[in-house]
Amino acid sequence: MAQWSVVQAGDPVLRRRAAEVPADQISSKPVAQLVDRMWKTLDAVPGVGLAAPQIGEPWRVVVVHDLPEFIEHYTELQLLERERGAIEPYVLVNPVITAVGYETRIHFEGCLSVEGYTAAVERFHQVDLTYVDLEGRHHQARVGGWHARILQHEVDHLDGVLYVDRMNTRTLCTTDNYSDLADLPTGAAVDAVTGDGDPPA
Repeated sequence: MAQWSVVQAGDPVLRRRAAEVPADQISSKPVAQLVDRMWKTLDAVPGVGLAAPQIGEPWRVVVVHDLPEFIEHYTELQLLERERGAIEPYVLVNPVITAVGYETRIHFEGCLSVEGYTAAVERFHQVDLTYVDLEGRHHQARVGGWHARILQHEVDHLDGVLYVDRMNTRTLCTTDNYSDLADLPTGAAVDAVTGDGDPPA
């Protein structure tokens, strides 16, 4: 595997439950080196989140950010529909998420480990999050919108689950084909790609 490449679907590391990082190892040099590798990989790819199994390391570690330059091309209406805003970079060790209520949202997702494709996925709108940072401090928060979607996607990776396991299979399309629909509201994009609606003008 190239230095900053991402493991692709078909590698068994993506289908196994990752191991928790022992409490006495969270602030260790090996974990710091793992996280450094993850950030460098995420910057090279780039993406909004990365789980350790995606670089072949079976540990429950995730890095997340949603940089301003990732969202600057969206209109205000698109950001509102996606409930998306910039997220400062942070590291989650042994994260646990719990759905808050039953409200869900459907949006298109891609994955660095399933290159070239995207599909609509239904996710919980809000989650309660607990995790440990690299200094061993415990955190908890209630997270909603696109941030909650990112967390659900990445924690799925830690449990051996890919977004293709949760997607609406009729919406699977190449990222090239989706690029023609990306400016549409999600419902309209779903209708277009499934053939249930009129093609975009």
